[in-house]
Amino acid sequence: MANYMIAPSILSANFARLGEEVDQVLKSGADIVHFDVMDNHYVPNLTIGPLVCEALRKHGVKAPIDVHLMVKPVDRIIPDFAQAGATYITFHPEASEHIDRTLGLIRDSGCKSGLVFNPATPLDHLRYVMDKIDMILLMSVNPGFGGQKFITGVLDKLREAKALIKASGREIRLEIDGGVKVDNIKQIAEAGADTFVAGSAIFNAAKPTDPNRYDSVLKALRDELAKVK
Repeated sequence: MANYMIAPSILSANFARLGEEVDQVLKSGADIVHFDVMDNHYVPNLTIGPLVCEALRKHGVKAPIDVHLMVKPVDRIIPDFAQAGATYITFHPEASEHIDRTLGLIRDSGCKSGLVFNPATPLDHLRYVMDKIDMILLMSVNPGFGGQKFITGVLDKLREAKALIKASGREIRLEIDGGVKVDNIKQIAEAGADTFVAGSAIFNAAKPTDPNRYDSVLKALRDELAKVK
């Protein structure tokens, strides 16, 4: 079986007790902490910045932190997230004037780099920078808000991205974000994804008073992935 990784998006977590939420979801079997960083400019919402990333590291979170920048321009904020403890930093090509330079900035800051593609954004940029990326993130909803429905047309795009990764011969993770849940994660994995961002499907599926509240949903997601041939 592929090295599948589940990345809960803290956008759907309870921010009043974020450290506890992240601790619990990692204890229940999640692999990566996913940050949705929105600036109310590139996307119509405003979320979190580097201070939250730094706070989780100081809280004791050791897992990889995957920072998805939905901000424009991106270069100014990258060193701040790197210093705050980010592991991956991904951005949208539309948000950078010089994509190659921005990818280099991420790596020079000590992080793994990646590009993010909205549902209607073609993958053309990848042809020129495959040697500079560690992750490709495909949006399966239009960015800006959690809880949206999965856009099925992105499945073909996943297959296209997977073919590009295979042809490159490089170890590049293929991440999907938007509408991922128990009843479609197997289909998404079969299309090529190996890293799965899930927000409301995880954080809204449990009773807040249950000390093991995320065990069942993480197990259900893993069980579906185990069925992938």
